[in-house]
Amino acid sequence: MTGRDYHDRTIHSPASVRTSGHTLEWDIKPFPFKVYSDLAAIPLPRDLDPLATDTLTALAGAQAPTARLTLEELAAVLFYAAGVTRKKTYPGGGEILFRAAASTGALYQTEVYVAVGEMAGLEPGLYHFCPGDFALRRLRSGDVRWAMATAAADESLATRAATVLLTAIYWRNTWKYQARGYRHLFWDSGTMLANALAVAGALGLAPRVLTGFVDTDVNRLLGLDTAREAALELVALGPETAPAPPLGALDAIDHATLPLSSSEVDYPLLHEIHAASSLDSPDAVRAWRLGAGSRGGGAPAATALAAARGRDSEDAAVARRIEQDTSVVALPAPRALSGRGLGETIHRRGSTRQFSHAAITADELGTALWAAARGFDADVPAGLVDIYLVVNAVEGVPPGAYFYQPGAHALELLAAGDFRKRSSYLCLEQPLGGDAAAVIYFLARLDPLLRAFGARGYRLANLEAGLAGGRAYLAAYAQRFGASGLTFYDRLVVEFFSPHAAGKDAIFVTALGRSVAEGRATIESNLILPRRSSG
Repeated sequence: MTGRDYHDRTIHSPASVRTSGHTLEWDIKPFPFKVYSDLAAIPLPRDLDPLATDTLTALAGAQAPTARLTLEELAAVLFYAAGVTRKKTYPGGGEILFRAAASTGALYQTEVYVAVGEMAGLEPGLYHFCPGDFALRRLRSGDVRWAMATAAADESLATRAATVLLTAIYWRNTWKYQARGYRHLFWDSGTMLANALAVAGALGLAPRVLTGFVDTDVNRLLGLDTAREAALELVALGPETAPAPPLGALDAIDHATLPLSSSEVDYPLLHEIHAASSLDSPDAVRAWRLGAGSRGGGAPAATALAAARGRDSEDAAVARRIEQDTSVVALPAPRALSGRGLGETIHRRGSTRQFSHAAITADELGTALWAAARGFDADVPAGLVDIYLVVNAVEGVPPGAYFYQPGAHALELLAAGDFRKRSSYLCLEQPLGGDAAAVIYFLARLDPLLRAFGARGYRLANLEAGLAGGRAYLAAYAQRFGASGLTFYDRLVVEFFSPHAAGKDAIFVTALGRSVAEGRATIESNLILPRRSSG
């Protein structure tokens, strides 16, 4: 199984959507929290930093590094990345629980774990974070950071104060999205990372994302049932501390958890792509991370990576044309401040269910695009996805299809005209894609990316698109308009933006615009029963 095989076998088309026959079985909808039934809850502090740092300041870059990581700061990162921010109760006992980060279908398959060294108020160990009761549960006692650093082939993890580990429970997403759900695992962990990086940066915790690690070793460290759950990304936090002592082989752990539903459906295609994109040794991680040797078809990894990114020359060409070509729209400089603190923005964030046709301004759009395209500190280069747009209602930008050049901060006009109906059709015929003021389509040069990074490059493309979409969410809500992630007809999106997009693949979509006041999350899509049996 290659990334190309998986991608092509999970595309959406008008024919595939109409003939799938898949229906949602509400009786087995997965419970949205992982509950360890044999471990004591360790309540986290609830008196959290409100994160008054302006959202756009937080998105612009990290603050001065802190001298230590406190339990209160760790709790803030966990809450603003994955916590329950508010709830709405309905007659009969049903509840909608709103989370800090967006998740496709409000299914919340991303789980959060944390490994810590010395920290006041928390013993060294490996913990699971449960948003439902805002508590940690200790899975392993003792400092496990050395084992994690070995698995990630990165000695710095043994000295960083803490590392957050994101995983995904497959069934929570495949219940609705079937085998295509593998893409969603990285979209959703990406939107969560957008929050986590902004929050940790604002707190001076110098977050760094690691996407390369020995999958079996990290999964074993966490005690995961790998038929159902797997590690996706690691995020190092906080200052350097005394290094964790080397450990011998760790015992296997298998703590009891409550079942998610009475039955599950397995999707072998998802397991195949995950296995194909896994790394099996620290040496393999180092080679993958450095792009050593050749991958797929004998193309040197560095050459393939340059082809996958390909932005620099395009940026320069657009910059030369801005002053003399009306097909290029220079955007206003991104706003420095939004007037809304990061904590308030996250509390107010929610996927918009209905857009009005009201316009946003060019500087609002430009600020959202700037936020989406920013790089982040990681073990692999950023800039792996390109940004295309359908502009429907943006003051100062004529309606049409565009390509965004982040270096020049400009839009290149690909086709002028009213494309509301077309954009709605491309977004799986959802009205949101036509009603929004602007719709961002994230595309990637998938084939050279896979040559550079192997099948694991497929994870990178979807993760970066999800993270970029998450940052667009934050920038939108900071500026007091809305956003919503959408799925799409893969090949039709590429055809629409071609010939410019020829040779690329559609990865993710985020719509931006002003919401209709009545457009709320529906109880049908987010209902959580007040009680559930463990059987």
